Amino acid sequence: MASNTQQPVSHTRRRLGLYILTASISIILFTALYQWSMATFEGISVSWIEALHVVIETFTTTGYGEDADQWSSTPLLVLSILMQLTGVAFIFTTLPLFVVPLVEQALERSPPTTTTIEDHVVVSAFTDRGAVLINELQSQGISHVVIEPDRNRAVELTQQGYEVIHGDPEAVDTLANANVSTARALIADGDDRRNASVILAARELTSELRIVSFAEDPQVSDYHEYAGADEVVSPRQLLGESLAQKAASPIASKFNDAVPIGDDFEIAEVLVHPDSTLVGKKIINSEIGQRTGVNIIGIWFRGEFVSPPSPEAELDEHSVLVVTGSEEQLERLHVLAQSQTRRHRRGRVVVAGYGEVGRCAAETLESANLTHVIIDQDQSKPDNVDIIGDVTNAETLYEAGIENAESVLLAIDDDTAAIFATLVISQLSPQTEIIVRANDAESVQKLYHAGAEYVLALSTVSGRILASSLAEQDVIVAQSQIEVVRTDAPGLAGQSLVEADIRARTGSTVVAAERDDGLHTNIGPDFVIQQRDTLVVVGTDAGINRFNKLAST
Repeated sequence: MASNTQQPVSHTRRRLGLYILTASISIILFTALYQWSMATFEGISVSWIEALHVVIETFTTTGYGEDADQWSSTPLLVLSILMQLTGVAFIFTTLPLFVVPLVEQALERSPPTTTTIEDHVVVSAFTDRGAVLINELQSQGISHVVIEPDRNRAVELTQQGYEVIHGDPEAVDTLANANVSTARALIADGDDRRNASVILAARELTSELRIVSFAEDPQVSDYHEYAGADEVVSPRQLLGESLAQKAASPIASKFNDAVPIGDDFEIAEVLVHPDSTLVGKKIINSEIGQRTGVNIIGIWFRGEFVSPPSPEAELDEHSVLVVTGSEEQLERLHVLAQSQTRRHRRGRVVVAGYGEVGRCAAETLESANLTHVIIDQDQSKPDNVDIIGDVTNAETLYEAGIENAESVLLAIDDDTAAIFATLVISQLSPQTEIIVRANDAESVQKLYHAGAEYVLALSTVSGRILASSLAEQDVIVAQSQIEVVRTDAPGLAGQSLVEADIRARTGSTVVAAERDDGLHTNIGPDFVIQQRDTLVVVGTDAGINRFNKLAST
């Protein structure tokens, strides 16, 4: 980091030195030339200091020489013109090279390098998963400080409202400036090697600090723990398992991807498949509640979560229902949402990409005895990769049997390639469901528009898992499009659900409440929240954040 900062400084100094040297030599030469020209062409003897005075006046345009009335020869007039042009050239060179940069530097806001915040969470470097984590912390009133090594990025983040200090997170001094000795936790959120260095630096300052490290490669977890991490988060395996459950659900009805909340009470996301009897029906006409007994919390319409959904909203083959109910009720909904022509057929799952996420997904499918085909374009992959090829290539997909596949699980580590592959698969086999892993949350909407049925961003899962290890509320499930939390709500005590108007104000839903006598799941609008209640709340990240703010006021 130091070398990157030193390079532009050294370049500026060399440029300034060259400029001063050139200007000095020019002034000296013109002084000598003027002194000689006056004696030679005008017959007038001037001292060196008098000649220097004339040259400086001419260069700076403050005057054109006190001896101007003595210039009668052409050579002196030509020399005067040359001095004027040279002086103006030096002035116009000074502006862009030195004056303007100095003004810009003076106006530019420098990022802070220290903080006085205490009882905070220190995050080393700013990433997409870190942004999710910070949003979670902010919603719970937990302070944060981000250590950002890039100066321009630190300025940008500061202007966006984040608490940032500029410095090297691997340096002990920077960590001390971040006040880690009084922090509640440190999140090492860089690459695997840098995180190990950050952990070691932090342990030089304090042995009491809670350190949570992010590991891209699960195999480095032991090294981070040996360096001093209290917890190492590696969500790729969890993401792979979750995507496999979504991809397998049309094939294996008993493949349980629901979230258990209490005895015989679960939350699930159920995809409406092509050719289902629900496709094309309005919610009010579908009679889902009467036919299955589930309660609809919200619906994903091509990546947009609507809660509560309008009774007039129309379901299509890309709708994902977020519901609560018993295992039997959820099973009835699964059957209702399945394709009529495929209900009794066991298809295959195509797994594209055999990195950590794809490997875990394939192992999950294998454990459920579900037929699957693995595609990867890296020829060095293990023998259990069935097809070596590019998943964006139609020939590769046909070789994998895409036209007869029930689902495709795209686990490739490139969002752009995943988007293009989704477009290709949608054209080649419209009836095949597309389940996608995305790296960045920004790619989620593009993937839905390209034709994906279910998308889960690694950055979102990672951020939630990090938050769950630090937050005061219990994050029940992280590997989902929605967030399910168990949390207190002192700011809502004494209000009924209809009075609090939680769904309209936050977009999240209270589905259950824990009291001394057990778990209450059959709660209606008249249910009154008590001070000692622990609520189970379901919603998007933004919805849960809004709920946390509402519940704490």
